[in-house]
Amino acid sequence: MRVTSWFRVLLAPLVVAAVLPPAAEASTPPAPATTGRTPVVLFPAFHLTKLRVDVDGQSTAPGCPRRGSFEDWYLNDHPSKKFSQVCQDRLLTLRHDSSPAGRTKPMAARFSEQPGVRVSVVDYGSTRSAPFYEPLYRTLERHGYRRDTDVRVAGYDSRLTPDLAGFVPRTRRLIEATYRANGDRPVRLVGHSNGPLYAQYLLTHTSQAWRDKYIQGFTPIAGNFPGQGLLYPVMFSGLNIQDFGYPTTRANARSSARMYLSAPSTYMSAADPRVFGDRETVVKAGSTGRSYTPRDYPELFADAGLPAAKELADHYIGFVKFTGPRWFPNVDVSAEKGSGLATPVGARLRNLKVGQVISTDQFLNRDGDSNQEDITNEAVLAWRSMPCHRFSLTDHPGVGHFDLPGDRALLDRLVGDLRRERADCP
Repeated sequence: MRVTSWFRVLLAPLVVAAVLPPAAEASTPPAPATTGRTPVVLFPAFHLTKLRVDVDGQSTAPGCPRRGSFEDWYLNDHPSKKFSQVCQDRLLTLRHDSSPAGRTKPMAARFSEQPGVRVSVVDYGSTRSAPFYEPLYRTLERHGYRRDTDVRVAGYDSRLTPDLAGFVPRTRRLIEATYRANGDRPVRLVGHSNGPLYAQYLLTHTSQAWRDKYIQGFTPIAGNFPGQGLLYPVMFSGLNIQDFGYPTTRANARSSARMYLSAPSTYMSAADPRVFGDRETVVKAGSTGRSYTPRDYPELFADAGLPAAKELADHYIGFVKFTGPRWFPNVDVSAEKGSGLATPVGARLRNLKVGQVISTDQFLNRDGDSNQEDITNEAVLAWRSMPCHRFSLTDHPGVGHFDLPGDRALLDRLVGDLRRERADCP
């Protein structure tokens, strides 16, 4: 399948344990380091963390294998021969308890895996868990860094939001262990695309005293903080993780779109009307001639007959707060972005039925980094108002979204930030 250009380079504790089991923890601590380098913890982009899916006695998807395993991650070099893409989608579609009894639970407690399905991060904490970032790892190695010692990876299940599956305590433990293993040196958080959402959630759900002790700074690379418009049509068309290409059959489009509709991260990653308002059209429905902006998402889901999507959207759109002083990270921030490239932000759909096969000529474009629009990438400018900590946003005209983590100028600046003393804030 031809990979679409916009995604070629993309891209609580209360939840039941089945969603991400404790086995995802790092098995051994890193060896102590004796250098004075600032350690790095990386937060990968959407589905750039390697996941393993173990299936044992599933009956959710008739016609699919009842037992076995497969891996789920972008550019997976060992795609499953046993589980078809449709079977993988169906088994990774989360269960959401929307019953009257379920609605009495906190939202984070309403999600679970399909019976007989277990999902875990492969090599949690290790650079092996996110192989896409080889250019970043190699650059750091040229400056004396050692993988899995002073470069570690805070991987996560990209279907889930950071309030689920113990993400915050697990990531805190990883950062604290990295700090201790490197001579009690504060850690720099580096995130790409959706990764900065998880880092930002962590920073705003820890105390300032914890940040002052453990965090040297934060480098969000094209952080998807307010979401992006294109996630809305993905809920109707689906998207295959293996190559970030669009499904070419109705069966695959239907299974993939249903998987995204079930995942809370889909809504967290969709354009937040409090930032976007009605500045872009995300869906045009050919059957009615109606256009929808981010502000119109309640009408979009109502017209599509998707009440469960409306319920999840109300809770998770704009879920990771960042624009107001209460939600500033209050650490030094060096943000990075690309610009000047045609960027899909929505699509013309034939109708509002789930499971449509679409093509690139149906996209609605505006300026951005080929994946995220300028509205998304520039929203982080709200952090200029941090009262003491440093903030910068550096533009890389003509550099695509997933070229950014390997861009030489960006990496040179990151190395400089790793050597820089923190702002002296009270």
